[in-house]
Amino acid sequence: MKKFLMACSAMLMFTVALPASDKINLKSLAQGEFAAQRISGIDPIEGTDQYAQVSPDGTQIVQYSFKTGKQTGILFDVNQTQGETLTAFDGYVMSPDGKRMLIRTKTEPIYRRSYKAVFYIYTIQSRKLEKLSEGGPQQTPVWSPDGNKVAFVRDNNIFLVKLLYDNSESQVTKDGQFNQVINGIPDWVNEEEFSFSSAMTFNADGTMLCWIRYDETDVKEYSLQMFKGTNPEMKDNEVYPSMYSYKYPKAGEKNSKVSVWSFDTQSRRTQKLNIPLGDEDYIPRILPTPDANRVMVYTMNRHQDELDLYTVNPRSTVAKLLIKERVPKYVQESAMTSIRVGKDYVLLPSDRSGYMQLYLYDGNGQLQRTVGDGQYDITGVYGYDEKTGDVYYQAAALNPHDRQIYVSHKNGKTDRLTDREGWNTAVFSADYRYFVNTWSDRNTPYVYTTRDNRGKLVATHVDNKELLQKTQQYGWRPKEMFSFTTSEGVKLDGWMIKPANFDANRKYPVIMFQYSGPGNQQVVDSWNIGSMGQGGAFDQYLAQQGFVVVCVDGRGTGGRGAEFEKCTYQRLGNLEAKDQVETALYLSKQSYVDQNNIGIWGWSYGGFCTLMSMSEGRGVFKAGVAVAPPTSYRFYDTVYTERYMRTPKENPEGYNDNAITRAGKLNGALLLCHGAADDNVHPQNTFEYAEALVQADKDFKQIFYTNRNHGIFGGNTRNHLLRQITTWFKENLMSK
Repeated sequence: MKKFLMACSAMLMFTVALPASDKINLKSLAQGEFAAQRISGIDPIEGTDQYAQVSPDGTQIVQYSFKTGKQTGILFDVNQTQGETLTAFDGYVMSPDGKRMLIRTKTEPIYRRSYKAVFYIYTIQSRKLEKLSEGGPQQTPVWSPDGNKVAFVRDNNIFLVKLLYDNSESQVTKDGQFNQVINGIPDWVNEEEFSFSSAMTFNADGTMLCWIRYDETDVKEYSLQMFKGTNPEMKDNEVYPSMYSYKYPKAGEKNSKVSVWSFDTQSRRTQKLNIPLGDEDYIPRILPTPDANRVMVYTMNRHQDELDLYTVNPRSTVAKLLIKERVPKYVQESAMTSIRVGKDYVLLPSDRSGYMQLYLYDGNGQLQRTVGDGQYDITGVYGYDEKTGDVYYQAAALNPHDRQIYVSHKNGKTDRLTDREGWNTAVFSADYRYFVNTWSDRNTPYVYTTRDNRGKLVATHVDNKELLQKTQQYGWRPKEMFSFTTSEGVKLDGWMIKPANFDANRKYPVIMFQYSGPGNQQVVDSWNIGSMGQGGAFDQYLAQQGFVVVCVDGRGTGGRGAEFEKCTYQRLGNLEAKDQVETALYLSKQSYVDQNNIGIWGWSYGGFCTLMSMSEGRGVFKAGVAVAPPTSYRFYDTVYTERYMRTPKENPEGYNDNAITRAGKLNGALLLCHGAADDNVHPQNTFEYAEALVQADKDFKQIFYTNRNHGIFGGNTRNHLLRQITTWFKENLMSK
């Protein structure tokens, strides 16, 4: 602690004499000047203590040792192929037997997780490279377990390539059609809210191909107007804009009708699997199991408080209920996505006890043991070693803002494998002998090390010391944690950055940033802290402009158990806004805060909470910025919204309390920013809210970004957006 305080003091002393040239430049910041060095794309190789990774220059796929972090081989090199040739590639998919790869090129993004690309089959030993298909770009190719078949989707239909038959290609489905029927890939809402992009799998011996079919015929469309624009330029829209229309089910409206099908790769027989399913139920996953007679299918009711895991025989079509999960209010999406299925086990996260724990079942669905003591949340699942019975996971056991890596042994003993407070994540080798540990805290960028499965440090690979020195050179201020209790008796936690050359006898304007959405955390002891990434570089930039920057996680956020997270159920925005107002009131009592100049901003849910907070009734905010805000959850999608709100018919009071209905209560200068091609939070939200403000005779400013989606980036866009936010707060919180 003494060393830390000395370092902070040295930083303060350095800041006093900081030359103008070392001030943070907004445009450079927007271009990633303070991005940390990362080790990403670690792909453990099955049955080994090795992993594969794309080389830094993007021309090779290199094999490394988990133990040493050193290179042990080159699996693919664009300059060393036989047959087809490439100059670059975007990614790869390793075959289960490790003998081949699918090399991804010419990637075209579709939505958040989906994309089209041109794939090549690469045989590692012979270095032979050949096109997967000549029929056009492919989506979500899937290997058979023996590595002899590949299934992929094109134009909503499934195709099968048999490598042992001279890569012969055949069409499996023929009913796929845009905006009507989708085979093997999720529709927009399932992709976005259940976090997956492939809805297709082979069985264990590769003889059967199974997939989810989405009939979205009855789902209503939303249309986005696309203009010529620049970066990129759409020349076809030079005079008349085009329309992009796609199926988007809004809260209370009809979803796709889902079903599961199987295809015998030898007889070519197609069958519908007999899975018990209500008319409005979801199928958020289809997964393989090690048993050729069983694939795993998840179903979930529309209220999302029941999750059923079925094993289904792809030949007989018979389904058997393995596990039924029921929890109060809703099953957390993060829990559903973290389920692990193995040879004779299912590892299921659940907050049924009030905190997220892990429940280990055998292959027949019988509970074997529980991991976690129910006094803290388990926040990540790394796997189950069937040989030893060890369960590896991440947990917020020390406090809600910290993450450590743990192992739970078969005898019930638990060991902590990481030794530094802060934020730890892990990628384990396929044999669980080693893991790559990423550690950071709020003031220290990522450090990558290898540890063995007892937590012993083996090697350090990246420490980002140069970036840390750079932040000191640019006069970054420490991020200080604090807590307070609201007038309603709720303890809230936050962090703040004080301005350069901070003087406790002065009064400073404040900018509050928040997200506030269900289960999300912004107040964490991690380098990932802050409004725009890069260790909070934008927040540091605002501090250099003379602002105190503050972030507080209110009720509804994660890391503090189910009760704290789910207390906003059916009333999104209400308690969250109260807690941001309470934060402003707490700050106004601090001697160094100018209580008349407090602002608030946020993006997406944070934009919604900004609007709700500025119209909460207590006029504590002088200015605010809402970026891409959902102004009424009646406009947002079924899966996300109904998880927390149920349907508008069931919960009219909850839906009717929104930013639009509060428009007449808006207090403070408001800037609205939205991407005109936002497929997630539609521009409709800002259009309708702006109209409500006009009719309420409220002044405001709005900016739309041409052809930009929910991320609002491309070309100079991000720099422009951040400058508008900065200028807005300087004009409204610093003017005399």
